[in-house]
Amino acid sequence: MLYDNGQLVSLYSEGYLKFKKTLYKEIVFETLEFIERELMAENGAFYSALDADSEGEEGKFYVWNETELKLFIREDFDIFQDYYNVNRTGLWEHGNYILLRKDTKKKVAKINKISVLELDAKINNWKQILMKERDKRIRPGLDDKSLTSWNGLMLKGYVDAYMTFGEKHHLDIAINNANFIANTQMQKDGKLWHSYKDGRSTINAYLEDYAIVSAAFIRLYEATFDELWLNRADLLVKYSLEKFFDTESGMFYFTSKLDPELVARKMEINDNVIPASNSVMANVLYDLGTILDNRDYKEKSITIANNVKPDMEKYASGYANYATLMLKEIVPFYEVAIVGKKAHAKAMELNKKYVPNKLFVGCFEKSDLELLDGKYVEGTTMIYVCENKVCQLPTTNIMQAQKLMK
Repeated sequence: MLYDNGQLVSLYSEGYLKFKKTLYKEIVFETLEFIERELMAENGAFYSALDADSEGEEGKFYVWNETELKLFIREDFDIFQDYYNVNRTGLWEHGNYILLRKDTKKKVAKINKISVLELDAKINNWKQILMKERDKRIRPGLDDKSLTSWNGLMLKGYVDAYMTFGEKHHLDIAINNANFIANTQMQKDGKLWHSYKDGRSTINAYLEDYAIVSAAFIRLYEATFDELWLNRADLLVKYSLEKFFDTESGMFYFTSKLDPELVARKMEINDNVIPASNSVMANVLYDLGTILDNRDYKEKSITIANNVKPDMEKYASGYANYATLMLKEIVPFYEVAIVGKKAHAKAMELNKKYVPNKLFVGCFEKSDLELLDGKYVEGTTMIYVCENKVCQLPTTNIMQAQKLMK
């Protein structure tokens, strides 16, 4: 499913910033390779899912029996067996194995008395062999519709990967996807379509679409400092407030005023496999309110958080994304303004330190944004670490700026 992969890429990218585990980087890169190979369309859109079954049998495309593996992996099968658990651990059903990893490369290499580099070379060779053989099989079905909200999750995943690892290829794909959403699924007034298939955009979008795409556009702004994405996020938020917001409760409905009237319009409150649309929109309002200096957005955001606070102790996991929002109020939340020709490079360097409670704003010359206004100094790139619009003395030094963010 696309939505799983998008969120996992974001999670492992952030996890790498904190723990610097090579495994996390491998997971991100291999996941994105899978997305590009299996779920990416030529127009920049992402498809929804691949079926689990083929030829009427679940997992048939993905699993292997021992006879096949020994036939294809003719050298170092004992090492292959250790690495991918072709044993009781990996045995699934009907004599088929799921190739899964239990031990680190370092441990497997040590057991087999080879270096990690040697093991890496063998792994790459094994993958090429098995991919070639797997391509001869009947492929599982492809769900080739593109859902706007799921594309937003994958878009954010690509941007998060780029911000962590600096691979421009990932940013290029993110921008292509963002352009698909903006040019195909988004209208001039901010209205979104929910689904795209066979050249047609259909179904009025839900709050989930507006919230998730807005969050992805804000993240893309942080990666590029292109205010186009900030303006598009703001347009989506304004449209959402007009069509989805309930002034009485201070919450958002899941469906638009444009949709046929139901007995009762529902609100999506609890986080699930995808965070609740209200929790995503609350974070969007907070972040956008911070960047645009829009007090109304931030007040609405805090109202949403306060509305769910009484239920958080009863079922904390259902409100995790609201808790993320609350942390922005409880712990120091940094607005990192970077102004000058090297603003992008400075942001990438600053991001190497794990500081989750921050927002990047920046420009290469001048900007009308409140956080950037009057901060441009010709001939240099200045970094301003701020809290609630109160900024520390500017610096050009990355390490000094990082020290200002606890």
